[in-house]
Amino acid sequence: MTQFRIEHWRAWAPGLDSTADWHAWQQAPFAPQDGGEQPDVGFLPALQRRRLSRLARMAFHVAWPLAEACGPMPLVFASRHGETPRTLAILSDLAHDEPLSPTQFSLSVHNAIIGLWSIQRGDTSEMTALAAEGDGLEQAMLEAATLLGEGAPGVLLIVAEETPPELYRPFIDDVPFPYAVALLLRPGTDWQLQLAEGSGPRTAWPHALELVRALSSDVDSLQHHWKRRQWNWSRSKA
Repeated sequence: MTQFRIEHWRAWAPGLDSTADWHAWQQAPFAPQDGGEQPDVGFLPALQRRRLSRLARMAFHVAWPLAEACGPMPLVFASRHGETPRTLAILSDLAHDEPLSPTQFSLSVHNAIIGLWSIQRGDTSEMTALAAEGDGLEQAMLEAATLLGEGAPGVLLIVAEETPPELYRPFIDDVPFPYAVALLLRPGTDWQLQLAEGSGPRTAWPHALELVRALSSDVDSLQHHWKRRQWNWSRSKA
């Protein structure tokens, strides 16, 4: 059993940003229309903002305020699909024998976002980027809990997914809309996460958003299934 405390959390999706927005969403969940909205990253210099994809902007937007008062700390970033718009653009250039941009390539790799985060915050703490299918949240939580167990006083966890390009949409069915969730984790026993073997129905929303629903309500337990893995979450009552 893995134990931890979620000290703070933040989430973003089109039209959903504040805690009040997410409280309302958890009572009547819906898939917001993606109009290409860009989350605010005004805390970064303009030159640096231009380098960020929307996926990176989402991650920075939710995580930066959590990190501001904490100083350097390890970070775990999880995204199943990563920078799909950028990788598709690179593949299209290859298909048309166009020259490739080294900058675009360097920003498309899966650990680019944590690299940019490290540079912008001047933070050389241990950072990990994961791609772990539909239960990336839980896999990232295990990684974060390991860091806490090794003595880290806190770990920042980010899960983010971008709307896939039209070409990929027949093959990507687990991103109903772009979203990012950040958790500031501390050692503690407030939450327990346990893995069991078992199959069950797929959750209505991605696991990270189902956790946001729980954090926005009085729910003290939830289950996530992925293939033959059953993830059991429970929250200690105060």
